[in-house]
Amino acid sequence: MWEIFARRTLLSLSVLLTIFLGYLLFRNAASAPSSGPLSSVSIEEADAKLGEFTFTQSKGETVEWQIRAKQARLFEQEKRAVLREVVLTFYGGAGDEVTVQGEEGTFNTATKDFVLANQKAPIVVQTRSGYTIYTNRLEWIEAVQEIRTAAPVRIVGHGLEIRGQGLMGRIPSEEFEILQDVHVDLVSAS
Repeated sequence: MWEIFARRTLLSLSVLLTIFLGYLLFRNAASAPSSGPLSSVSIEEADAKLGEFTFTQSKGETVEWQIRAKQARLFEQEKRAVLREVVLTFYGGAGDEVTVQGEEGTFNTATKDFVLANQKAPIVVQTRSGYTIYTNRLEWIEAVQEIRTAAPVRIVGHGLEIRGQGLMGRIPSEEFEILQDVHVDLVSAS
């Protein structure tokens, strides 16, 4: 009699555990994220969420560049910040400034590298010498003080329109190189 009671009790517990595990699997499967952008999944896992974000890079008393964002998600272990509505300002000598805006960005808090990206309108870089650079993605490599992209690029100014794939350049000296498929057109200066 005791064995029959123990078997029925264990069978009942097994059935209850199976039902409970089935419920948990169903509940978690229903709330799993869709196949949307990966950044939206990682945003929920952020260590800190900020409404305003500012980071200033200085050398001695001189400010070299500054990042401002309307929203930031910080990931301490990965040493990165995911930014929304980003404004990046490079400061040169004699009060020169180059300001770049992006819809979203990623900032590496360890290396001070960052990436700006736009999904809709291109990122616009206005140089002091009168050229305008258009691209949808722009990377800053702090160690070598260069901007780079592998994306399509268009440079307009002084009667020229230069198009190509990829770009490397130095903001302070305004030296830029389009890496591939370079096309140059003369356009009317208007």
